[in-house]
Amino acid sequence: MYLPSFRLDEQKVIVTGAGRGIGRALAIGLAEAGADIALLSRTKEDLEETANYINDLGREALVVPTDVTKRENIIESLHHIVGKWGKVNVLINNAGMNIRSKALDVTDEEWQKIMDTNLKSTFMMSQEVGKLMKETNTDGKIISISSVAGTVALRTGVVYAATKAAMIQMTKVLAMEWGQYNIRVNSIGPWYFKTPLTEKLLADPEYLHEILSVTPLNRVGELQELVGPAVFLASEAGNYVTGQTIFVDGGMSIKGF
Repeated sequence: MYLPSFRLDEQKVIVTGAGRGIGRALAIGLAEAGADIALLSRTKEDLEETANYINDLGREALVVPTDVTKRENIIESLHHIVGKWGKVNVLINNAGMNIRSKALDVTDEEWQKIMDTNLKSTFMMSQEVGKLMKETNTDGKIISISSVAGTVALRTGVVYAATKAAMIQMTKVLAMEWGQYNIRVNSIGPWYFKTPLTEKLLADPEYLHEILSVTPLNRVGELQELVGPAVFLASEAGNYVTGQTIFVDGGMSIKGF
């Protein structure tokens, strides 16, 4: 038998930014693979809607409103989750944002908000969950949602790009440090996907044409196409993969923008 398991039965998974878009799709997809999901974001109503989908699958969903830019909130939320489950097998760092200011127009406030939401939160979540995995002797998986913007220069979003590039490098360093504890650390780098945040952009025919012109598959991604790589990395099938970024981008990162 050479085919490893892609199932996540009995696995306990945290997903940040789980209320909508990519985070919601990943949470539901991982639940379909058998996992129980702790849903983190600041908006309780969005989390409850995601939880309803997961409960309908017969899996457990914990709604845990959390500001992941604040360490005290993270620690409090993890205390609640561990009190329920006793362990965490997988962390999905998905919380993120972008402000599309040109470099000459970026304010200090914009810089700090994007840095805190994208990069600081990813490190703090990884650090606190990494401590927990080490203490509980759990073979863990940490998966962060980076971006092609971390390796390919785009026209706007310099701060966003900086956070995603840092996330890709941070993935490598954490994988190097934590491999001795059997904690695998990877990231997934998307291009454009159909989400509530991209809906208005993709509705502009000229903008859409520019995107498709640099995408070899000539289309934007569907959210389920991010779920497959996440399940792979979270499951037994991905046990020997660490420190890597898998670009799910229709080929965009090999062509450039």
